[in-house]
Amino acid sequence: MELLDKIKELAKADKIHVSTHAFDRLRTNGISSNELLESIDTAELLEDYPDYHAGPTVLLLHHSAHDPLHAVWGIEKGTDEPLVLVTAYRPDPKHWSDDFRKRKP
Repeated sequence: MELLDKIKELAKADKIHVSTHAFDRLRTNGISSNELLESIDTAELLEDYPDYHAGPTVLLLHHSAHDPLHAVWGIEKGTDEPLVLVTAYRPDPKHWSDDFRKRKP
Protein backbone atom coordinates (compact mmCIF):
# COMPACT_ATOMS: atom_id res chain seq x y z
CA MET A 1 0.00 0.00 0.00
CA GLU A 2 1.28 3.46 -0.89
CA LEU A 3 2.07 5.73 2.05
CA LEU A 4 -0.49 8.32 0.92
CA ASP A 5 -3.21 5.65 0.85
CA LYS A 6 -2.16 4.46 4.32
CA ILE A 7 -2.31 8.04 5.62
CA LYS A 8 -5.82 8.53 4.27
CA GLU A 9 -6.93 5.18 5.70
CA LEU A 10 -5.58 5.98 9.18
CA ALA A 11 -7.12 9.47 9.09
CA LYS A 12 -10.54 8.03 8.22
CA ALA A 13 -10.18 5.51 11.06
CA ASP A 14 -9.31 8.40 13.41
CA LYS A 15 -5.99 6.77 14.31
CA ILE A 16 -4.10 10.04 14.61
CA HIS A 17 -1.54 11.49 16.98
CA VAL A 18 -0.86 15.22 16.83
CA SER A 19 2.70 15.98 17.84
CA THR A 20 3.35 18.75 20.33
CA HIS A 21 5.05 20.75 17.58
CA ALA A 22 2.06 20.29 15.26
CA PHE A 23 -0.37 21.29 18.00
CA ASP A 24 1.60 24.51 18.54
CA ARG A 25 1.74 25.20 14.78
CA LEU A 26 -2.00 24.63 14.38
CA ARG A 27 -2.71 27.09 17.18
CA THR A 28 -0.16 29.65 15.97
CA ASN A 29 -1.41 29.54 12.37
CA GLY A 30 -5.11 29.45 13.19
CA ILE A 31 -5.61 26.05 11.57
CA SER A 32 -8.19 23.62 12.89
CA SER A 33 -7.54 19.91 12.75
CA ASN A 34 -10.95 19.62 11.09
CA GLU A 35 -9.68 21.70 8.14
CA LEU A 36 -6.95 19.12 7.59
CA LEU A 37 -9.11 16.06 8.15
CA GLU A 38 -11.96 17.29 5.96
CA SER A 39 -9.56 17.89 3.08
CA ILE A 40 -7.34 14.82 3.40
CA ASP A 41 -9.18 12.88 0.67
CA THR A 42 -8.30 15.53 -1.90
CA ALA A 43 -4.86 16.39 -0.50
CA GLU A 44 -2.03 16.25 -3.03
CA LEU A 45 1.36 14.70 -2.46
CA LEU A 46 4.06 17.36 -2.82
CA GLU A 47 7.12 15.70 -1.32
CA ASP A 48 7.82 12.17 -0.14
CA TYR A 49 10.41 11.34 2.49
CA PRO A 50 10.38 7.51 2.69
CA ASP A 51 13.75 7.35 4.46
CA TYR A 52 13.18 10.05 7.07
CA HIS A 53 14.99 9.02 10.27
CA ALA A 54 11.84 8.99 12.42
CA GLY A 55 9.78 7.09 9.83
CA PRO A 56 8.28 7.71 6.40
CA THR A 57 6.66 11.11 5.99
CA VAL A 58 5.00 13.16 3.27
CA LEU A 59 4.26 16.81 2.66
CA LEU A 60 0.69 17.26 1.49
CA LEU A 61 -1.14 20.22 -0.01
CA HIS A 62 -4.61 20.43 1.52
CA HIS A 63 -7.34 22.41 -0.21
CA SER A 64 -9.31 23.80 2.70
CA ALA A 65 -12.34 26.03 2.37
CA HIS A 66 -10.24 29.04 3.42
CA ASP A 67 -6.64 28.76 2.23
CA PRO A 68 -4.24 26.18 0.89
CA LEU A 69 -2.54 24.36 3.74
CA HIS A 70 0.62 22.29 3.94
CA ALA A 71 0.88 19.42 6.38
CA VAL A 72 3.59 16.88 7.08
CA TRP A 73 2.14 13.50 7.99
CA GLY A 74 4.06 10.39 8.91
CA ILE A 75 4.12 7.01 10.54
CA GLU A 76 6.66 6.35 13.26
CA LYS A 77 9.50 4.08 12.18
CA GLY A 78 8.79 0.43 12.93
CA THR A 79 5.04 0.91 13.40
CA ASP A 80 1.90 0.74 11.27
CA GLU A 81 -0.11 3.28 13.25
CA PRO A 82 -1.06 5.82 14.43
CA LEU A 83 -0.76 8.47 11.79
CA VAL A 84 1.31 11.37 13.13
CA LEU A 85 0.71 14.99 12.22
CA VAL A 86 4.24 16.38 12.35
CA THR A 87 3.47 19.98 11.41
CA ALA A 88 1.01 22.13 9.48
CA TYR A 89 1.14 25.67 8.17
CA ARG A 90 -0.22 28.15 5.66
CA PRO A 91 2.39 28.25 2.91
CA ASP A 92 4.08 31.61 2.40
CA PRO A 93 3.68 32.82 -1.23
CA LYS A 94 7.23 34.23 -1.04
CA HIS A 95 8.58 30.68 -0.75
CA TRP A 96 6.14 28.72 -2.93
CA SER A 97 4.89 28.79 -6.50
CA ASP A 98 1.53 30.43 -7.21
CA ASP A 99 -0.22 27.07 -6.86
CA PHE A 100 1.74 26.24 -3.66
CA ARG A 101 3.04 22.99 -5.19
CA LYS A 102 6.71 23.85 -5.74
CA ARG A 103 9.31 25.56 -3.60
CA LYS A 104 10.80 28.68 -5.12
CA PRO A 105 14.56 28.54 -5.68
